[in-house]
Amino acid sequence: MIRITLTIAFALSCTSLLPAGDWPAFRGPKSDGISTEKGVPTTWSADQNIKWKVALPDRGNSSPIVSNGRVFLTCAQNKGGSRSLYCFDRKDGKQLWVKTVAFEANEVTHSTNPYCGSTPVSDGKKVVVFHGSAGLYCYDFDGKDLWNVDLGQVTHIWGYGTSPILHDGKVLLNFGPGKVTYMVAVSLEDGSIAWKTDEPGGNDDRQGRMVGSWSTPIIVKVGDEDQVVCSMPTRVVAYSPADGSILWTVDGLPSSRGDLVYTSVLTSGDFGVAMGGYKGPSLGFKLGGTGDMTESNRLWHEKASQPQRIGSGVIIGDHIFMANAGPGTYQCLELKTGKTVWEQRMSGDNWGSLIHVDGKLFVTNQEGVTRILAPNPVKFELLAENKLGEPSNATPAFSDGEIFLRTDKAVYCIATLAK
Repeated sequence: MIRITLTIAFALSCTSLLPAGDWPAFRGPKSDGISTEKGVPTTWSADQNIKWKVALPDRGNSSPIVSNGRVFLTCAQNKGGSRSLYCFDRKDGKQLWVKTVAFEANEVTHSTNPYCGSTPVSDGKKVVVFHGSAGLYCYDFDGKDLWNVDLGQVTHIWGYGTSPILHDGKVLLNFGPGKVTYMVAVSLEDGSIAWKTDEPGGNDDRQGRMVGSWSTPIIVKVGDEDQVVCSMPTRVVAYSPADGSILWTVDGLPSSRGDLVYTSVLTSGDFGVAMGGYKGPSLGFKLGGTGDMTESNRLWHEKASQPQRIGSGVIIGDHIFMANAGPGTYQCLELKTGKTVWEQRMSGDNWGSLIHVDGKLFVTNQEGVTRILAPNPVKFELLAENKLGEPSNATPAFSDGEIFLRTDKAVYCIATLAK
């Protein structure tokens, strides 16, 4: 049963106030790992080019966002019993407010995935956060409760981690993982359910076949039409953002290890790429069509054991760039064939996603080392390594020439400071 609680007396306008340079969602303004920022720092350390640093009460895998002068970040305490959204002033890191949701029911997760693994999203006036089984919450920029929605129970031994996105006045969320999974659209104005489209779920423990999607949806323009595209446990699914109807699907994500996916779909022009999780397969496909388009639209399908892929990559030109979780390899693949052009192994596994900024690739690994690579389709080319000395599973945010990075201990604002 879906339960909606409204805590507002009047509706607020949904007109976006996002200034240029904001980073309002997981993997950026379009949730695609592409930034238009220029001149971002390429050198920093724990005591160099740190504009401010704020300690966090516990570790977490969610990433910061930057919207309308605020930095938002989630963090849990008390073994998930307290799930909080923090709001900081982007200028100096001052904590402006924190909103905490108490959740006493048991919700299983894994030690590598602490509670509050979901990155918030904002339109410049409101901020929305997914707290797993504790629900979906919306606040204004003063920290006032606007609405919350109980979407049901997340039940998986690896916990939750998908993030919401915004489109056309709706909050879009891949709810799960667990035996009950679905794509849902919630009104940003009042929290009402606009539509809900079920997707088969599955076992949440190691006694049966493992099933789950932690993939964050993206908005893709196919022809003149916006579509919601997401990697679900066994297939890529495209939904109508108006009513949630399934427009087309492409199969090919299951493996002998389970029906698992962590990364977001990557797109470029008419092409799409999806990566299975737990060393599952990868596939390339054409976007669009009606119904099951596997036979006609799937261009390539790599079934052989792949690297463990948790963070998402980016497509640049005719190539896919990936930073993998296990082993810690960096890869360049051909977009139209999926074949590996080069692969380089380095220390540290990558749970954070690659971001393409100012002609460079940035990714932070689990050792808290941010590597900057050239998007070179011919060979691996390391440009810089920057160490904070604290573990991290997060993806950096880029806004107005600054980098916002979360570690297990703190959130940092990195800027080029005068010597």
